[in-house]
Amino acid sequence: MYLIVTRSFPPELGGMQSLMWGLSREMSKNFMIKIFADYHENHKDFDEQANFSIERVGGIKFLRKIRKAQLINEFLKQNKVEGIIADHWKSLELIKTDRKKYCLIHGKEINHPLGSTLNKRVTKVLNNVEKVIANSEFTKNLAINNGVEQNKVTVINPGVDPVQELKKKSLEKVGSLLKVKTPRLITVSRFDKRKNHEKIIMALRNLKQLYPDIVYICIGYGDEEENIKKLVEELELTSQVMFFKNISSDLKNALIAKSNIFVMPSIIHKTSVEGFGIAYVEAAQYGIPSLGGKDGGASDAIEHNKTGIICDGNNLNDIYASLNLMIENKKYIELGKNAQKYVLKFQWDKTLEEYKKILN
Repeated sequence: MYLIVTRSFPPELGGMQSLMWGLSREMSKNFMIKIFADYHENHKDFDEQANFSIERVGGIKFLRKIRKAQLINEFLKQNKVEGIIADHWKSLELIKTDRKKYCLIHGKEINHPLGSTLNKRVTKVLNNVEKVIANSEFTKNLAINNGVEQNKVTVINPGVDPVQELKKKSLEKVGSLLKVKTPRLITVSRFDKRKNHEKIIMALRNLKQLYPDIVYICIGYGDEEENIKKLVEELELTSQVMFFKNISSDLKNALIAKSNIFVMPSIIHKTSVEGFGIAYVEAAQYGIPSLGGKDGGASDAIEHNKTGIICDGNNLNDIYASLNLMIENKKYIELGKNAQKYVLKFQWDKTLEEYKKILN
């Protein structure tokens, strides 16, 4: 049996939640597993449809961490467990066992100044596990530079599910929304500084001179939402930018499928970094190429000049030139075809084989 210890799990939404659900589901096809997850008010219906045991732990964050560790430590005493897989170093900090431990790392949660209290806590946990599983080469190097032993760290990119066939109703709705608007840029992400919506919008102002019917679709919410909307108004781009949030996944996917370029030239903001960028892979599954940033793990998800472009997200001219290069002569069509083939390697059945090599 393997235990999966997670702070991020459905029915809560998000990239990490999807990752831990996909890993749990695929693991359950090959191993007996038990999940220890955080409480969510709508968890009962979700948990009932899983074919494995999910134990939920509630309470305020600090006490929840202690309570969860106590439950796991008790479970380990009474059951035969081959290993523990955690989604975060904090999930392992209070677990006392000689069973094999494996910890996933993603980027910003390990990015603390060398020698700081948090850095010491991170390295103490990660240097005492069997394997540290980084989501990209970037995150692997970040961990090593921050004091994690090199021989501990291996890279397994996050897995994705094969795309579902889109509903005709959603496709028709998107068709009527976008009509003659082209080319079509899209970003699906939280509105925060790292995702770089600001510079995309500034590049859009210049692209509008060349492509008067251009449209930029923003799906998400977050701290920077009002600032971004204000910038759109200041630059007189309200006809070029469309905002969506709290929409169905089918409508979101239809908007992606009917776009031309997925745009997320992420930057490093304070300690926040883009460790991988599963959104690039999800767009590529619909034949949509991406513009990603060089600062982070995007180059694991995007093959430069083949399935998209990696640019300097801090350089407005580079963002503008890269987008123009992809739009000119509709180069995005060829890049999108390449992207759709390239991302087959990220499907969960292939990803799990990488986990099995480590666990065995």
